[in-house]
Amino acid sequence: MFNSLSDRLTSTFKNLRGRGRLSEADIDATVREIRRALLDADVAVPVVRQFTAAVRERALGAEVSGALNPAQQVVKIVNAELVEILGGQTRSLQLAKTPPTVIMLAGLQGAGKTTLAGKLALALKEQGHTPLLVAADLQRPNAVTQLSVVAERAGVPVFAPHPGNTSDADAETIIGDPVGVSRDGVAEARAKQHDVVIVDTAGRLGVDQVLMQQAADIRAAITPDEVLFVIDAMIGQDAVTTANAFAEGVDFTGVVLSKLDGDARGGAALSVAKVTGKPIMFASTGEKLTEFEVFHPDRMASRILDMGDVLTLIEQAEKAFDADEAERMAAKVAGGEDFTLSDFLVQMQQMKKLGSMKKMLGMMPGMAQMRDQLENFDEREVDRVQALIQSMTPAERENPKIINGSRRARIARGAGQTTAAVNGLLDRFGQAQKMMRQMASGGAPAGPGGMPAMPGMPGMPGGGKKSRGKQQPKKKVKGKSGNPAKRAQQEREAMQRALGGGPRKAAPSGSAFGVGAGKESEVDPKDLELPGDLGKLLGGGR
Repeated sequence: MFNSLSDRLTSTFKNLRGRGRLSEADIDATVREIRRALLDADVAVPVVRQFTAAVRERALGAEVSGALNPAQQVVKIVNAELVEILGGQTRSLQLAKTPPTVIMLAGLQGAGKTTLAGKLALALKEQGHTPLLVAADLQRPNAVTQLSVVAERAGVPVFAPHPGNTSDADAETIIGDPVGVSRDGVAEARAKQHDVVIVDTAGRLGVDQVLMQQAADIRAAITPDEVLFVIDAMIGQDAVTTANAFAEGVDFTGVVLSKLDGDARGGAALSVAKVTGKPIMFASTGEKLTEFEVFHPDRMASRILDMGDVLTLIEQAEKAFDADEAERMAAKVAGGEDFTLSDFLVQMQQMKKLGSMKKMLGMMPGMAQMRDQLENFDEREVDRVQALIQSMTPAERENPKIINGSRRARIARGAGQTTAAVNGLLDRFGQAQKMMRQMASGGAPAGPGGMPAMPGMPGMPGGGKKSRGKQQPKKKVKGKSGNPAKRAQQEREAMQRALGGGPRKAAPSGSAFGVGAGKESEVDPKDLELPGDLGKLLGGGR
């Protein structure tokens, strides 16, 4: 969502690189470009003014003028101010001392409250809680049915005593008693010993008094521990107006950004925390129930400045990867066993659990420079590779060297692909296998922090060319003589060698097959894995 803002800020900082000193004019020009980038990203004007004023004041101070690298110091200042407008610190849920913890969701219709209820319930369930969803949205058609479906997918129970509105004709009519359903839902959770209750309330297409009064009545009836305002990150400047209205009418305690995977500018959503003074607590990054994460202001600022978000990537990997499988793979590499296509398949399946490869790669630092390649990346390529490996026999996966031409054609037909795809897979696997062998070899010197340096990695200790010991002297190539007589003699000898005549050096003892010269071979051609015709030619047959 923040790609445009990220590109503009990155381009601005590039103009500062290589400068040993920044003048006041340089800083003013940089602040001007930052202001334009924020306004183009739809950030609220009061927030932009406050942000740029703070950046300019700090940039003109001693922390930049006395820095060894002023450009990097300016980036550091912008990063710190971005963290500030995003909320400063990570805010987690405040759980009640006496269960159940009551969480109320509020927001406009279409903001994604119902789906978010399932995502939050699933996240709490994975943390060991026992959440209960309460269907208090009785106005939107089939809202109760949707929440029941989401709850089933998340594997959590739902309290829905009233079916709610099931017809578009009565979309403006309040059916049933949302306040009573909310109160009964909390009582049900207390009776069934659920430690968290998530109440899904009704929304409207715009801010109106009826909505605010209903939300205020529900809050008064259930006294929630947390009131989460769910806001669509794509609605533009109206996000600030809506957030202020809900802050006055419901007094929410935290903000949840939904649809953060959209392609809108999204800057208005960044303004909510600064305008309302309420922290952004969670972010919804996709349609799947697992595409939900805690909002970290420092990590989001790093993403915007193209510094990556490695910590979130590690956390997602820890949840997705199987610890036992990781230990087995580490023991296999340490034991010197070869990396096989079966292992490759398992690793790919583990990677798929992380979700979208584009999102995962987008969390790496500096990936904004490869955004076009990321956008053109086909997520189905992983499925194609998986189909090719699954089309192989167990013996072929363990020993890819036996995959000859006919086997490659059969594998391609089984996966519905071409032989070229099989060749490409085997080439890439050969490179991965080579890298795993290098990691398994214990001869690599230790790198920084005591970690073993990977052989073949340029720029690292022990990597690239040999950095220790004497280099082997290159053999000098004997050129043509400047003497016309000697040159003619050299040309005659070269012609004789080309025609097969002339004196020849004695052949070295032994043969190219490792069999001693003058001795009868002790190697049976049948024991050699040779093609059929060549085996017959050598007298072994098949």
